[in-house]
Amino acid sequence: MLSWLPENASNLASGVDNVLLFVTVLSVFFFLLISAFLIGFAIKYRRKTEHDETPYITGNELIEVIWTVIPSVLLIFIFAWGYIEYREMRTPPDNAVEVNVVARQWLWQFDYYNGKKTINELYVQQGRPVRMVMRSEDVLHSFFVPDFRVKQDILPGNYTQLWFTPTKAGTFELFCAEYCGTSHSQMLAKVHVLGPEAYAIWEKGIGIDEGTSVASTLPPAEQGAELYTNRGCNACHSIDGTALIGPTFKGLFGITEKMTNGKTITVDENYLRESILQPQALIVEGYQPVMPAFEGILSDEEVTALIEYIKTLK
Repeated sequence: MLSWLPENASNLASGVDNVLLFVTVLSVFFFLLISAFLIGFAIKYRRKTEHDETPYITGNELIEVIWTVIPSVLLIFIFAWGYIEYREMRTPPDNAVEVNVVARQWLWQFDYYNGKKTINELYVQQGRPVRMVMRSEDVLHSFFVPDFRVKQDILPGNYTQLWFTPTKAGTFELFCAEYCGTSHSQMLAKVHVLGPEAYAIWEKGIGIDEGTSVASTLPPAEQGAELYTNRGCNACHSIDGTALIGPTFKGLFGITEKMTNGKTITVDENYLRESILQPQALIVEGYQPVMPAFEGILSDEEVTALIEYIKTLK
């Protein structure tokens, strides 16, 4: 509706925008009105000579009633309108499709009703309401899609929820809107809104990228480079030698690492595969067991692609 706002891409966006526009216009109107009176009175009633005496003003009941009643009515109206919009935002329809969301430092995991799982890629159907049931595995996060006008904090040890009906097909940005640690700014995801036919194809898992695979026409190492960013590996593992939450990928392949259990391991294909799929099996000394397991989320082809990419980072 307004060019300076994010795209209107959900059933909730127009209602939120209308309330915002009304409050903004009302605020600007009264700011200009009060400023005009302030400047006008300052000019009209300024002290013109040193002998002017300050007038004794007893008040004006009519004006006092007006400036009390009108703002009160407007505030009640804004509250009622906002409550109506808020109630709609907090009341999902009975036919909403549920998607379970797991937020963790620093990625998003989505578990679907049909058993599919994706990382940092949310797939929903255009025109079909969806309810997000969300939990955190570590600290406070916040699910925020500006184009849908939805935002909800995600708490460890609790379930929170929000819902929306996407109205436009396309890809939209998902942010974490609560500071959650050193790689907070990289906790990003994509929301893919598919038309009914495209969603039906994705739902069956045939002929369409699910967000858990990349184009097979690319060489494995290039596929791995895309997965490194798309699956959130960059939040914990650098490729330039910088120490982050996890070991850097630069120069990792072929070196010998000491584990917390006292063993030493040579980093080869088998070790990398186990570390991706079951990261808690062997923990490198000096690091915490915080990496989520990607077993059942990444395909064998994707694991191979990531390993091939790591091998190129000399």
